[in-house]
Amino acid sequence: MNTTITLGDAGLIFIGLAVFVLLVYCIQFVRNLIPTVKNVNKILEDAQVISGIAAENAKEVDKIIGDVSTSVDSISNIIKGNQSVIAALTSLINALGSLKNLLVRDKK
Repeated sequence: MNTTITLGDAGLIFIGLAVFVLLVYCIQFVRNLIPTVKNVNKILEDAQVISGIAAENAKEVDKIIGDVSTSVDSISNIIKGNQSVIAALTSLINALGSLKNLLVRDKK
């Protein structure tokens, strides 16, 4: 028995082999992609933790800046004679306490 293969049949066989090879490459790609995605998820979780810590410290620094600003304003009012010395010292002590708390937290 003789079987004749036409050009159309040869083309279909070639396309079938190409699809099979493409399927093998896609499987390899997905196998290599899964560990990469897991590592990226870990990195993103770490970045989220770090950005949370940075945001918390930024809020504390903002509070400290506000306390220092109040202290400087109080001292300038003392120099002008518009405020009592006790209120100015209280504001200054509050600012120094906030700064100390920030430094202690950073060391932890």
